[in-house]
Amino acid sequence: MATFLVVDDTPSQLELINCYLEDGGYSVIKAYNAKDALSEALSNLPDVVITDIVMSGMSGFELCRKLKRNPVTRNVRIILCSSKNGEIDKIWGMRQGADLYLTKPFSRQELLRAVKSLGL
Repeated sequence: MATFLVVDDTPSQLELINCYLEDGGYSVIKAYNAKDALSEALSNLPDVVITDIVMSGMSGFELCRKLKRNPVTRNVRIILCSSKNGEIDKIWGMRQGADLYLTKPFSRQELLRAVKSLGL
């Protein structure tokens, strides 16, 4: 079973993603900001990180870069998940090392389809 680290500073969004993933049979670790997520990723080595982009302190883009540059976490798959739906946001996210870019709002089926596209 794959383990996901879900990062979002909005508790309701974090819980929604958590429910979708747990209902899909996945294990979930939660973080409410990117700084905590970085620590969790280093200590728990999740298979996938799903992160919001717009967060105080450190953005999801910055978290993505830090994870991909660290030899310990460079192979962790990253799904950027944001209400920012401009083409430039998606391009920039992929250039930071993201594997997928999912635009909010999304359904349970859309999230699980994205996860399955990663081979999980």
